[in-house]
Amino acid sequence: MIFRSGKTRSILLLVTMTTFVLSCRQLDVYEKNKPIPHYQWQHNFAVSGTFHISDTTAAYNIYIVVRHTDAYKYNNIWLKAGLQAPGDTMFLQNINLTLASDARGWEGSGMNDIWEVRKLLNSQPRRFKKRGDYTFTITQIMRDAALTDIMSVGMRVQKAY
Repeated sequence: MIFRSGKTRSILLLVTMTTFVLSCRQLDVYEKNKPIPHYQWQHNFAVSGTFHISDTTAAYNIYIVVRHTDAYKYNNIWLKAGLQAPGDTMFLQNINLTLASDARGWEGSGMNDIWEVRKLLNSQPRRFKKRGDYTFTITQIMRDAALTDIMSVGMRVQKAY
């Protein structure tokens, strides 16, 4: 392809530079997944982590991330998730995450017999009121004392654009 004018080259260069700059934008994401020992999630085993919020004007999406094997025997999982803002008490809520449906099978992405599902917890992007470190905890509250075939669990916090 031969460019006949300097104007065409300048436009092409501008488009290329703009694409490059926009593609190099840093994603503001926190994700921590904790392995479940021996793929048996005990009632008293809490997954926890801390993430830092510096931009209180931005809105964020919050996800629970669950990785399980194909042998998991339920189509859902009940969790107790907690979030603690800096200087506040822990806010706890029970969450019923659907992992499979009869019509479609397992939700999320899978490879061989391993499945990972990310479930959005907030219906609309959420703003954090305080700057600082936020702590989360996740425990399973199913009827099984040891919930088998759960590989890892975690939380993902991502700026909503």
